[in-house]
This record gives sequence, C-alpha cells and structure tokens, in this order.
Amino acid sequence: MTASNESTLSNVQTRRGETSSSNIRFTPDVFPEAKNTRTGVSVRYVPDATKEWFVFRASYRREDKASNFLIDDGTYTYIAKKYVEKHIHGKRQRFLATLIPNLVFAYTTKQKADEYVNSTPALSYLSYYYNHFENNAQQKNPPLTIPLEQMNQFVQATSNRNEHLLFVDESQCHYKGGEKVVVTEGTFKGVKGRVARIAGQQRVVVELSTIGLISTAYIPTAFIKTIE
Repeated sequence: MTASNESTLSNVQTRRGETSSSNIRFTPDVFPEAKNTRTGVSVRYVPDATKEWFVFRASYRREDKASNFLIDDGTYTYIAKKYVEKHIHGKRQRFLATLIPNLVFAYTTKQKADEYVNSTPALSYLSYYYNHFENNAQQKNPPLTIPLEQMNQFVQATSNRNEHLLFVDESQCHYKGGEKVVVTEGTFKGVKGRVARIAGQQRVVVELSTIGLISTAYIPTAFIKTIE
C-alpha cells in the first residue's frame, strides 16, 4: 500500500531505549520502524483503512511493557517521551521519561484491540482509554481513537524528545488569539497548533483529542506563521 499524502509517524527505538534522531523529518513515503528494545523485533507503520489509532491505558506505569508486547505481536505503537535530568548519588543523569504516563497509542484493528484488552492474559493490566464525550448504540462510552492528522501532529511535536515538552490542560494555557499557526523553523518545524503562553513562555499547543494538550518548548515569534 502506498503512503500517498500521509505523514511519517516516527518513534524508532534503539536497543538503549532511545527514539530516533530528532533530525528525522516527516516524509510521505518513508515509514521508520518501531523496535522492541528487548528483542530487536521491528514493526513498520503502514497506513491501512482497516486500522485506527487506539489509546490504551497500562496500569502502574507499564506502558513500555505493553508496547513491547504489542510490537512483538506485529502492532505499531507510539509512546510520547521526553528527556529529564535528575541528580542521582551526586551525579546529573539524563534519561527518557513518558510524557503522558500509562498511555500507549496503537495502530490496529478494532478486532485486534478488543483481543488485547479482553482476551490476552499477558496484558491483564491493559484497558481502553474511553471517550467520555460520546455514547455508542449501547449508550456506553466507546474506546477513544485519535484522528490520523491529529496523531501526525502529536507525533511530530513529541518525537524530538525535547526536555521542555509539557502535557497540559486548558487552564494552563493563555492563548494569543485563536488562529491556527505552523512552526516554520527550528526543532519543532512543521508542527501546527495554537500559540499560547505557558509557564511564562510563548509556545505552540497541539490538541490530543479529549486527552489533553501538548505544549512545545519556547517558540520565537519569527518562527511562527499563521495559516488558514
């Protein structure tokens, strides 16, 4: 299947647990592989009309464990991460931490997603993240799925693992107008969202369905262009 106009979704993991280089750009016909850090098993993202981006909740911070299982089973996954620094035994150490704890994004079919949640003993700690703003035919909240373009922007905003990335809610955002913008230069080039002042800095905010908002690092005004 050809990629047509889809954007690359990149969360390539090395055996050291790091995602791919921040220099990788999103191109229409190249789909990097997601690798299981334990086994080296890799899965390539390929757009498929039968699949959607499902959101799973892995209890007790077991998102990496769940992701590894799904990758081994042939399912493409994404976990947003950023670098953090801590002082351990008097030494500063830098490591990757999950940006949105407990959440795993998986590109799969509804049938396979149900199998993971309902009939896979090894994933007993995995559940759906439900859409509490909608009801299905049974008047129950359906599993949340992320629209493809929104997922593209989420991945593009977070794949560089920038230490200043933030997961925020509306109350933390002081918007400068409501127009949509695109970042034209720098690490976050290509990211589309809205300009807001967060933690005393001008940033671009990307919406992630009903889950919340992702804030970039500081973006200079010269790097921001208003779009239709």
